[in-house]
Amino acid sequence: QDAKMNDSRRNTATEFSYILQRQGSDVSVAEAYAFDDFNNLMKNNHQTHQQQGQQQQQHPSQQPQQQQQQQQQQHHHHPSQQQPQQDAGLGDTLSSLPQASFNYINSIVGSGVIGIPYALHRAGFGLGLALLILVAYITDYSLILMVRCGHICGRFSYPGIMEAAYGKYGYYLLSLLQFMYPFLAMISYNVVVGDTLSKVLVRFFPSWGGSMGAVRLGVVFFVNVGVVMPLCLYKNVSRLARASFVSLACVVFILFAVIIKLMSGDYKVTDTAESWRFANSDLIPATGIMVFAFMCHHNTFLVYQSMREATMERWEKVTHISIGFAWTVAALFGIAGYSTFRALSQGDLLENYCWDDDLMNFSRVLFSVSILLTFPIECFVSREIVRALVHRFVLKEPISEFTQDKDPSLEKGAEIDEYSKAITMAIVFSAFVISPMTDCLGSVLELNGLLAAIPLAYILPGLAYIQMEPHALLSREKLPALGLVVFGALVTILGAAVLLPGLMGGDCRADIVMGYCRQEFQNATATA
Repeated sequence: QDAKMNDSRRNTATEFSYILQRQGSDVSVAEAYAFDDFNNLMKNNHQTHQQQGQQQQQHPSQQPQQQQQQQQQQHHHHPSQQQPQQDAGLGDTLSSLPQASFNYINSIVGSGVIGIPYALHRAGFGLGLALLILVAYITDYSLILMVRCGHICGRFSYPGIMEAAYGKYGYYLLSLLQFMYPFLAMISYNVVVGDTLSKVLVRFFPSWGGSMGAVRLGVVFFVNVGVVMPLCLYKNVSRLARASFVSLACVVFILFAVIIKLMSGDYKVTDTAESWRFANSDLIPATGIMVFAFMCHHNTFLVYQSMREATMERWEKVTHISIGFAWTVAALFGIAGYSTFRALSQGDLLENYCWDDDLMNFSRVLFSVSILLTFPIECFVSREIVRALVHRFVLKEPISEFTQDKDPSLEKGAEIDEYSKAITMAIVFSAFVISPMTDCLGSVLELNGLLAAIPLAYILPGLAYIQMEPHALLSREKLPALGLVVFGALVTILGAAVLLPGLMGGDCRADIVMGYCRQEFQNATATA
């Protein structure tokens, strides 16, 4: 029993020590030393109790005097214990359970929900909703599994647990996927901004409706040069991250707008043979879109380290609350959007609304603003991955420099030098060049979900837990993790085989006016 207690205290000490390292600017040196020496304090305390028990049996009358001397020695060696108010102040810098849940919800709910109606169309309405529940449940389990891996190895970062489980090769694989995911996300952001803002411009300049391709390309170019590039070169990116709640507010407003349009009946869509189908055969692409909508694993340890009294039990509550809320938002988007447009649902739901719909045009502007606030964060993650690998291969620095305290997806606010500027401009330019190759947001979301989000969310956490957990592979402890890996691997392999051959041959276009839009606006666009 004493051994189990010591192991538990060791894990707690490691966890608190890591939290203090991440928040060193808010903690005094004395407090940091007190927590960093937590193991020694527990060990000394255990030995002291054993000595007291022995001495009490031999000299019971001397016990009060010895306790007084021991208390004086403890106060002398650890002056931070004389300041309980300072220790209590440490908790003020951490998040409560509701605050941590809100932060996690903020990192989950984003641009991915705009593609849920399209995913329901691909999978079928009934089977799609069941698949959405399954994806949320599996994502919930994988997020809890990641933190368990951190407790096993004492490394509370995603690169840290992969390096602890599989050495440098695990770190390299994670780096590749962590670069691929935000880079493909930046491409999807360019596609969305080009589609949404071009519709807003056509609302004010109907004559531009005849050359939507050029308008779309011009919008993406000017946004990248005038907005995205300056924000990506901003020295303190963490200030943009603090404003991420704006993105959540924009998504919630768009959700209410979608529900209002459904209830108003403004859009009369004729049902086809594919409308309201319970099940379709395109389950794999739909899964990729849904996983992309729930992807938040790169923020897992950031939220966990910010929690007050962080334990596995409290973390499970935070995860259940956050995933439950995110599923509710995604389900409402999917049900409202699909009920409005059914088989005509597009990969970008906002593409379904008419160009002269002022409420949805305002929603398009809000959605573009939320994306522009997120774009620099994704660019920063990609840049830091490239920098870390260059330092590793060119400067020959050890991996531990990047896996312990410098998780590239968590570190924000680094100074921008000329070297970083060149990497940033190369990444932004590459995303800009690739984005005009497709008008189909759905294809980009499917690609990112299948090739990057699913491995990051399911395969790697499961593999790390299987490697570090001491039980047998087919034991009750490892079977869920093994199922997570098998599920992720099957979806990724099948998805790549189905999606990649037809990736560039999509039939969606950004310049099409939907047939259910008002005839007068189509005539105005055509005659102008």
